[in-house]
Amino acid sequence: MINLYAAQIQSISLHHIGNKSKAEPLFLSKEPFIQDDETNGLLKEFFFKPFREKEEYYYRLTHEIDIEFNEVYKLVSEMFENPERTHELSLSLTKHLYDQSNHPHIKSGEIYIAYLTDILLDNEKTDAIGIFKSETKQDFLQFAENGRNLDMHVQKGININKLDKGCLIFNVNKSDGYKALSVDSNRYDAKYWLEHFLGVDALADDNFYTKNYLKFCQNFAKDVVLPAEDKKQEVMFMNRAVNHFAKNDAFEETNFLNEVMENPDLIPEFKHYKTEKGPKYSIEDVSSFDIANKAVSDTRKKIKNVIHLDTNIQIKMDFINPESAEKFVEKGWDEERQMYYYLVYFNKEQKS
Repeated sequence: MINLYAAQIQSISLHHIGNKSKAEPLFLSKEPFIQDDETNGLLKEFFFKPFREKEEYYYRLTHEIDIEFNEVYKLVSEMFENPERTHELSLSLTKHLYDQSNHPHIKSGEIYIAYLTDILLDNEKTDAIGIFKSETKQDFLQFAENGRNLDMHVQKGININKLDKGCLIFNVNKSDGYKALSVDSNRYDAKYWLEHFLGVDALADDNFYTKNYLKFCQNFAKDVVLPAEDKKQEVMFMNRAVNHFAKNDAFEETNFLNEVMENPDLIPEFKHYKTEKGPKYSIEDVSSFDIANKAVSDTRKKIKNVIHLDTNIQIKMDFINPESAEKFVEKGWDEERQMYYYLVYFNKEQKS
């Protein structure tokens, strides 16, 4: 889990890259940018906000031959060893990004390379290298007094509420390719940023397995539980699955199935589904791991716990108290109307 509240920008270098395939130029600053209190505060919000709002999905730098051949790995390693050389090394890092900007769809933009300190990662203080890119320019109005008149001019600039691309590489797990986070608001060129420039793979840690196993369970509920039973049982299965993860520190598949699978006939179905679909989530050979609480919380927020009926009525289930649905919601069939119904028991209506 990452905490950027106390993070500091120790140094920052600004450069501009064009699209190499269009012969657009590369501009490299001679000196690092000198911050003042105002720009420091604005830049921290600009850089860090997307990472606070995004799910923590970690990567590691890699290379098909050897990690030492990964250009970003080589340069950030030197930065961590010699922070005073960050600006010098940022020139090579920017040239490397420029060399990957050889597709007509890749946008030109500004590159910000920062040495960051006082970051809390899994409750441990560490440094990081931040690599950020702004691409999208927006129109804004600039006003100036001209004698007794007020003049208005249209100018273009960067919206500091939206970072186009960013990466944080933390000074941990060096031998495994460090630990990194990435954000990208432009999905159409994700390969350019993640694969061609950074050269990263998903980091298969507890967070990765927790998140992917729960995603797998969601699809099992939709593809198997729903057709075999009904929408209520699909929702209840995910309720029980998420609550099992939330109340345990470690995951063990046999215990999970015994607790969560109320219909034992679905256990063989689950195992068969895992054999078939597990590789998609990289969990085909995984049956135990430590549970990442942050991943459980993130997943809980995304799971839909609403039954939508074709009569324009919705029934919302409670993830925190799933036993209420078992005790107080019944499904039946009305012969006279030839329709299904849900019967809901309650003592009194709650004020909204």
